[in-house]
Amino acid sequence: MPYLGGKETVKELRRALSNPNIQSDPLRYRNIILKVIRAMSQGVDVSGLFSEMVKACATVDVVQKKLVYVFLCSYATLNPELSLLVINTLRKDCQDPNPMVRSLALRSMTNLRLPSLVEYVEQPLTAGLRDRAACVRRVAVLGWAKLHNLQPGSDIDAAVVNELYNLLRDPDPVVMVNCLRALEEILREEGGVVINKPITHHLLNRLKECDVWGQCEVLRVLQRYRPQSDDELFDILSLLDASLVSPHPPVMAATLSLFLSLCAELPAVSLAALDRAQGPLLAACGSSSREMRFTALCHIQLLLRSVPGLLGEHYKRFFCGYAEPAFIKQRKMQVMVELVNDENVVMLLDELKGYCTDVNSDTAQAAISAIGRIGRSYSDRCLEILTGLLGLKQDHITSAVVQTMRDLVWVCPQCSGPVCSALEGCEETLQDSQGRQALLWLLGVYGDRVAGAPYTLEAFIDGVRSEASLGVKMELLTAAMRLFVCRPAETQDMLGRLLHHCIEEERDMCVRDQALLYYRLLHCGIEETRRVLQGRRSDPSLGVLIGRQAEPAGQWASSFNTMGPLKQDAVEAEPTSRGSPERAALRQKPNSDLPDTLDCGPAGSAQSGLGHRSELPADVTPSVALSLSPAVSPEEFERLWLTRRASPPGRVSSDDEAEDCLWIEETIRCPLFPRHSPQSLQAAMQLVNIQTLAFTPPHALPWRVFLYTHTQRRHDTPGGGTLVLGELLYAGEGNQEGSAERQQDGKDENGEEEVKVTLRQQPRDAEAARTFVSVLSSVLHTLSSEKA
Repeated sequence: MPYLGGKETVKELRRALSNPNIQSDPLRYRNIILKVIRAMSQGVDVSGLFSEMVKACATVDVVQKKLVYVFLCSYATLNPELSLLVINTLRKDCQDPNPMVRSLALRSMTNLRLPSLVEYVEQPLTAGLRDRAACVRRVAVLGWAKLHNLQPGSDIDAAVVNELYNLLRDPDPVVMVNCLRALEEILREEGGVVINKPITHHLLNRLKECDVWGQCEVLRVLQRYRPQSDDELFDILSLLDASLVSPHPPVMAATLSLFLSLCAELPAVSLAALDRAQGPLLAACGSSSREMRFTALCHIQLLLRSVPGLLGEHYKRFFCGYAEPAFIKQRKMQVMVELVNDENVVMLLDELKGYCTDVNSDTAQAAISAIGRIGRSYSDRCLEILTGLLGLKQDHITSAVVQTMRDLVWVCPQCSGPVCSALEGCEETLQDSQGRQALLWLLGVYGDRVAGAPYTLEAFIDGVRSEASLGVKMELLTAAMRLFVCRPAETQDMLGRLLHHCIEEERDMCVRDQALLYYRLLHCGIEETRRVLQGRRSDPSLGVLIGRQAEPAGQWASSFNTMGPLKQDAVEAEPTSRGSPERAALRQKPNSDLPDTLDCGPAGSAQSGLGHRSELPADVTPSVALSLSPAVSPEEFERLWLTRRASPPGRVSSDDEAEDCLWIEETIRCPLFPRHSPQSLQAAMQLVNIQTLAFTPPHALPWRVFLYTHTQRRHDTPGGGTLVLGELLYAGEGNQEGSAERQQDGKDENGEEEVKVTLRQQPRDAEAARTFVSVLSSVLHTLSSEKA
């Protein structure tokens, strides 16, 4: 907003600057110039004083020169012709005996930003690169970058580039860092500054001389260099060891990013670096700066993706403070969910329970959602807390609890009993549409277990005319149809009224079309309706995993120490504002690298491929490689694995054959199968590029492990491989068919146990399947021998 009275102010300042009496008094003249700068900062347009300020730059007073140069750099683009009058004064100042004046003149000359003045600037900048004063060289180096930015299409003289490369060995560390920045800008189209072995070791040896941001710049540029030998690699890592535990978080983050880049093929070294970096990251979490705390929490979430238990003993450091902003509290709760174990689960749940009544509704809902995610492994404790929160009778809390319960029973169907008993009376408190949708979904899916489900649903149907939410109406239709299938006598009348309203009176076409669909479905018969509406539910064996499994550091190393972690939510942080789980699954963006379906004909497909329970060779085919990318989410795995799972064995349709899928069942016999140490199994699988996605508790029977990998022909182009989904099943000695006869024959005298391997692959590749089974067998036998 312009300063009021600006025109009168400019006239008064012009008269003062033109007054000979004031010009003859240096102190008064400087004060008038100071008033001009003050008026400029207040929004007054003082560009009309440009000619008077040009005259004022011819002075020996350094303070006055600084003030005048600030003015000239601000208004030079509005007065390009008058700016030519300043060049002679600036070029003269570039030869002043005072290095401060020389650097100030060079900086001002490049900050004029006028293409017409480039030819006058090049010679002083070239002389500035060889100036004896470091402050002048600093400005001259950056001046060439500004000059290139002013004329991006022009070519910079090769002699200047060579001079800048030579200045990388300048005794002043700031000049060295400025050269890196200038070369990055000038050589951007060529890939930036070239980093070779001599430059790398020179920069590493002088790293401690630089300031914090200089060290970060050097470490960022060094990520392009690749050591020529293992000895050189470990020499570089030794030089960086001290910076890895630097008290300055930016230096530590840049060093760790360089570590991960250099050790991409050394996972053990990367994990050791992550372990050493936990101290500085924890210190950053206690910083007085909110931005620093948030950034540290986001990067800690990245580390936990590869080392889930890295900060388990420091879980109290992530407890929320009362005065902390909501965005930090929510990030801390996401971290706490990933640190849950048997020792701290009680204390963490008590802490999260306190956040559920926070004055900020977003924080309270995030705490309830966090308790629900912990409930996937500790369902009894979490359901007790969630049920108690329903007694508070607060709208936003009840809504969040009902949505969390819906998500929990979708992943863990064994929790449906306590959830159904807690739903009575919830509809009286729910006001928002998301909470009502969650309640309707629960009533539709588990309505046969809720005694008052028809009466609750009838209240919703009676008020459907005044319902404003489209999502609630569509969920109400589905819930009424599902409840009709299991309790027809109590629901028939209200379902008829609902369908009549939605078909005859409803104006929204989506609701009307869905009602017509259900109406026509009822004409097909009750059995067909039941088959369509009561489709598959989540498999209990797939809901055994909390948090995320350990990932190789290389999957996220490229985003470390960037803005990427700050923009992304945690993978396990599920939005509370969504509809039913089925619709949420349909809304997920499909992965172009994964098949849309996995329709596998069990017997017939296997006969044309490897054969059902065929003996596979144990040798590893070197022409096939395994890869972990692209990653497969638990939801995507479940969708693919359970597709057409109900198909009877031995039946293969034409669609199955057209899909070119492969279904295999194999049995691997190994002594002392290491099911009691799933962490060791998971680590071993990752070494051979097989991702362990989920597994049941170690002592549970039957014991399952779900895993996947991508097979890639070594001579193929990227993207030409196949996706292999696998399941390991150990039923136990007592449950294995024929175990008693084998024991009598003495075949199990070595303690060997049978592990059933089920593979589903698309597209079909018999050689890749043999490779996968062979690698899997080798891993199991290796772990078994170590266990023995």
